[in-house]
Amino acid sequence: MPPMKVVYTPRHLVHDVTYETYLGVQVPANEVAERAERIRAALEADGGSELVEPTEHGEAPILAVHDAGLVRFVGEAWAAARRENLGRTALIADTYPVRAMFEGMSEAAIARLREPRAVGGRTGWWGLDSSNPLVPGTAEAARWAVDVALTTADLVLAGEAAAYGLCRPPGHHAGRSMAGGYCFFNNAAIAAEDITTRTGERVAILDVDIHHGNGTQQIFWRRGDVLYASIHADPADLYPFFVGYADETGEGEGEGATFNQPLPAGTGDAAYLDAVDRALDRIAGTSGSIVVVSLGFDTFAQDPIGTFAVTTAAYHEIGRRVAALGRRLVILQEGGYHRPSLGENARAWLRGAEGRPHDPIPAGGFGPDGARMPA
Repeated sequence: MPPMKVVYTPRHLVHDVTYETYLGVQVPANEVAERAERIRAALEADGGSELVEPTEHGEAPILAVHDAGLVRFVGEAWAAARRENLGRTALIADTYPVRAMFEGMSEAAIARLREPRAVGGRTGWWGLDSSNPLVPGTAEAARWAVDVALTTADLVLAGEAAAYGLCRPPGHHAGRSMAGGYCFFNNAAIAAEDITTRTGERVAILDVDIHHGNGTQQIFWRRGDVLYASIHADPADLYPFFVGYADETGEGEGEGATFNQPLPAGTGDAAYLDAVDRALDRIAGTSGSIVVVSLGFDTFAQDPIGTFAVTTAAYHEIGRRVAALGRRLVILQEGGYHRPSLGENARAWLRGAEGRPHDPIPAGGFGPDGARMPA
């Protein structure tokens, strides 16, 4: 069996985030460079994959999904912050255009709202939350994360049965006109749009991150050519809170093309695998030959911001079941924040997708340098 191609670039390292804010308190960042480096090191040490550099695809695929204003903002925000002498190491909004601000206003009045001039206002205008710090290298890393996703799609369209894109920053919380949840551009949505445009086929997105991919759902809400199937924590309890319920199924041509499975805190392997089977049954009932997987490991039992109890062994089985669907796989990294387990969890999932045995690594996994870590 030829090695699975893993698309990776060290350019993600310039998105060097050290802190975020949670409920108004500055805390150490969860979405850090070490995440991707641990996964890369584990896959290299495993020897069953081939690292591939992404190729540049330009701005057009991003603009096919995202508002040009969001793309412009991400590209120039840090320079604007410097011009305004904000004197900080990260740009985080504290004012957002929430719905209550416009209560009672007509649709026409709301349509006349405009983007502020000050970068603090612009950050809220294009943002979802205050846990999404933008730093000097964010724009570069976000653009390369898109290129990682698109190069992964290129490999599958060229004949690979499956390929894995080690995207960082992640993407599934980014909506058409909104960054948020550690995400700036929606890598999976951009890849799905590119695939359906190039092939004319329907595409399925399987999202197995613990957080609902609100951005992906919003982008394809009225689209019938992209099925979005998500398994996630109940939004009544966990970010992004306001969307992701089972009765959200899409509208217009997209009616029935959104399939949400919110699960309770404490969900373990058996219940999670049942949800995977339901999602795969839904995908199997649609046409198309490619599935884009938004792959998150924040469902892991030890994840610091997750609430599920999924194990490494289950990730191997999930990968196996997804591959058994018989469709080509564009696998793109989303969340997962228990750093010591990330390499082994990714290794297990991808081995399952390739039909290889798990062959677990001893407790402790791999460090960012590829060395096995002590338990």
